[in-house]
Amino acid sequence: MSDLFATPDAAMSGHRPLADRLRPARLAEVTGQPHLTGKDGVITRMIGSGSLGSMVFWGPPGTGKTTVARLLAGETDLAFDQISAVFSGVADLKKVFEAARARRMGGRQTLLFVDEIHRFNRAQQDSFLPVMEDGTVVLVGATTENPSFELNAALLSRARVLTFKPHDQDSLESLLVRAETETGTPLPLDPGARLSLVRMADGDGRAVLTLAEEVWRSARKDEVFDTAALVEVVQRRAPLYDKGQDGHYNLISALHKSIRGSDPDAALYYLCRMLDAGEDPLFLCRRLVRMASEEIAMADPQALVIANAAKEAYDFLGSPEGELALAQACVYLATAPKSNSVYTAYKAAMRAAREGGSLLPPKHILNAPTKLMKAEGYNEGYRYDHDEPDAFSGQDYFPETMGRKTFYDPPERGFERDIRKRLEFWSRLRKERGGKG
Repeated sequence: MSDLFATPDAAMSGHRPLADRLRPARLAEVTGQPHLTGKDGVITRMIGSGSLGSMVFWGPPGTGKTTVARLLAGETDLAFDQISAVFSGVADLKKVFEAARARRMGGRQTLLFVDEIHRFNRAQQDSFLPVMEDGTVVLVGATTENPSFELNAALLSRARVLTFKPHDQDSLESLLVRAETETGTPLPLDPGARLSLVRMADGDGRAVLTLAEEVWRSARKDEVFDTAALVEVVQRRAPLYDKGQDGHYNLISALHKSIRGSDPDAALYYLCRMLDAGEDPLFLCRRLVRMASEEIAMADPQALVIANAAKEAYDFLGSPEGELALAQACVYLATAPKSNSVYTAYKAAMRAAREGGSLLPPKHILNAPTKLMKAEGYNEGYRYDHDEPDAFSGQDYFPETMGRKTFYDPPERGFERDIRKRLEFWSRLRKERGGKG
């Protein structure tokens, strides 16, 4: 396979994207992943031990997965081969494996880097197992998706998963400094705009350099952009979010737990993160309705009414006005008293229903529309509750062979968990953090 990093002509290097020109030449130059490539990093230790095993690099785009794989081959004197699951099939894999076997016969092992490895189907993933086991290749797969969900268990058992983290603000700033050194030109941004550019990159090293290039291309002589001008020039990179993948599930989990934890500020933040990223507002409506029943329920039955009303309001108003109803429901749920008594009762009752089988209800509560059913004792001894003192008969309604069960433990009225104390806690925490939240 061809080396995707190779340039056809050295003279063309000036036309290469800045992110490509600034690729580190050694592992020690890699930024943003000190837990992997730092002095005591996992990969640094592997190289020092002289033993390299197959790995899966898991992390968001622009965090250095491809670069580290390439440098890893160079520092261990392994042949480097690269394929992408987007463009490769079984025939391509066979050619790669045959080439790797030929190299091994010549005494050299191959580091095979597979980009987007999660895009291979289960059978294709299984094809890696023999060449991993016999040492033909050291497999390094890269994925932006959770390997636990996207990769075969057999492949994962033979490879170590290493997590690449998004670049932090300092790491992205260091990339900008390197870019300025490479180009010999300072970025034409005031301090506020420079910080905004770093934030726009969303932890993606490639993105911050691409954005910087756009700024240099757009700036006239002696022009310096403020934040507003920067937004106009680069048209703001979309937030890192995939509605069908990890970003989606991570943020909805954060929203749910913030509401459960009675933190209206965090709940609003995650709601807005998802809306800003293009999440379907009706999906959020459904989740809010679910939270009203799961987290609050009988502690405040009005919560379910509010959540449903937010959905109706959004249907009626549409976007962008309808999102305010979602925000109102979100804050209401976060500040409502909490009880999962209905949720736990439902799960316990469902478990009992599945385990008990088709048990007949007690005959005294069954109707007897025919003479035969009356003769069999149906409805015999039934007491009509409305005719009883306090409209309560106290009869047993469970199947006779099952016995009495208790599933529902009602919450205490008057706020079993004092929501005011929770809100006071968040307010106190903000003050302790100097008002920074």
